[in-house]
Amino acid sequence: MSETIDARGLSCPTPVLMAKKTVDADSNLQEITVIVDNEASMENVSRFLTSKNFNVEIFSEGSDFKIVGKADSSGAVSTSKQSISKSEPSIEVTDSHKQKILVFAATDRVGFGDDELGKKLMVSFLKTIKEMGDELWRLVFVNNGVKLTVEGSAVLEDLLEYERDGLKIMVCGTCLTHFNLLDAKKVGETTNMLDIVTAMQLADKVINI
Repeated sequence: MSETIDARGLSCPTPVLMAKKTVDADSNLQEITVIVDNEASMENVSRFLTSKNFNVEIFSEGSDFKIVGKADSSGAVSTSKQSISKSEPSIEVTDSHKQKILVFAATDRVGFGDDELGKKLMVSFLKTIKEMGDELWRLVFVNNGVKLTVEGSAVLEDLLEYERDGLKIMVCGTCLTHFNLLDAKKVGETTNMLDIVTAMQLADKVINI
């Protein structure tokens, strides 16, 4: 059985949620095609289908992208619990006393009043969060915060170092597209709100900046 979803004109996470609804509704689904019109949705839908055990091919058709997922020999994974374990291989923590802390940065500055001071405080914060050690589990950037992940960012080298050390950095694809920064991103994984919400559910603590 195959399904086709036309998600053109829709921003993330809607295309991903539409694909998820279709996959979850039919455990015997053999092929799914999702058509989108922006790179952020293309990347997010592709990653979602891959996490559900589909072999993914992407075809560019003018300004549109056709994502074709074909179930592998083991079939598609259909439950949300299996999806989480597939897409989050590092969820389990061997040390029962160690927290999983998610830092959610929705801005490129801290607080209100003086913008220059706020930007300096954000730089200081991001350079200091390594003191959380292994408890720092996810670093999420949305809205104006995505500007910290692009070329020229005062904390780019720090973020690259965190990523090399194993920290998963998640960057909102819709936000990058809004600011026309999708190609300028230099660190982190382009993601969508479904992945962000799932990560928040799995975290022991969420720190909002």
